[in-house]
Amino acid sequence: VQLQASGGGLVQAGASKRLSCVASGSNVISINDMAWYRQAPGEQREWVASITSSGSTNYADSVKGRFAISRDDAERTVYLKMTSLKPEDTAVYYCAARLSAYGEYGYWGQGTQVTVSS
Repeated sequence: VQLQASGGGLVQAGASKRLSCVASGSNVISINDMAWYRQAPGEQREWVASITSSGSTNYADSVKGRFAISRDDAERTVYLKMTSLKPEDTAVYYCAARLSAYGEYGYWGQGTQVTVSS
């Protein structure tokens, strides 16, 4: 499975942005859960949101109510709609996928930078 993330950029605080991540490869139809993580400068990578194959979603407390994860399996794409962005949301955002409903995410995209100015 290969993952290609896009949609990052520079925005002002309070703005919205949507990230996309397209999956491809021979095992793409076997993808179960997908997720977004982020890593701010000098910080460890943190989980942001995840979505199961049935569409159930979960969010980190820091983004709950502001971010929305969704997926379009026909397009092999997972999205992260971010609203009311804050400077502390500045990070490199990574999409991830796993073929099972448990364990670590084994497939990662290359990351897309989101910078929120105050």
